[in-house]
Amino acid sequence: MIKHVMLDLETMSSNSYAAIVSIGALEFDLETGKTGEEFYSNIDLQSCLDLGLQVKGSTVLWWLQQSEKARMSLVKDTKPIIEVLNSFSSFVNQDTILWGNSARFDCGILQNAYDKAGIPIPWDFRKERCVRTLLSFMPGMKNECKHKNTHHALDDCYYQVEYCSKIWNELNI
Repeated sequence: MIKHVMLDLETMSSNSYAAIVSIGALEFDLETGKTGEEFYSNIDLQSCLDLGLQVKGSTVLWWLQQSEKARMSLVKDTKPIIEVLNSFSSFVNQDTILWGNSARFDCGILQNAYDKAGIPIPWDFRKERCVRTLLSFMPGMKNECKHKNTHHALDDCYYQVEYCSKIWNELNI
């Protein structure tokens, strides 16, 4: 069965080789908005730096301005990035339709981390989808959905699934 998976990353840079500190992913049905299996893992920042991923000072300063809850959530139960990438590879496969809030941010940064780790990406790049493109057809729909605004990768996935499903259904009436 083909599954849709919403992906969200928390990073320490906005460039394409950003250090990833959290990966959230959520299986979902685009038409119904029903969610399924979850993936969530915090990543040890040093393991990203050791792999050659990058930190940007302005992003670190941005994180310092976020709530204590958001900042502290990133340091709980961290794992080395290689371990997390291998776990994520078990969550998705070549049939997965992988959604990112801007395909070249979430999907692109994650692909670059896989490349740096020497691990092939577990999804088919032709099946990447962009949340921002879908949102551009009905930008107001985002405001109709509740968002905790916690900067938590899995919470962001749930929010994005909700408004993407609503937009999809409005466009396919």
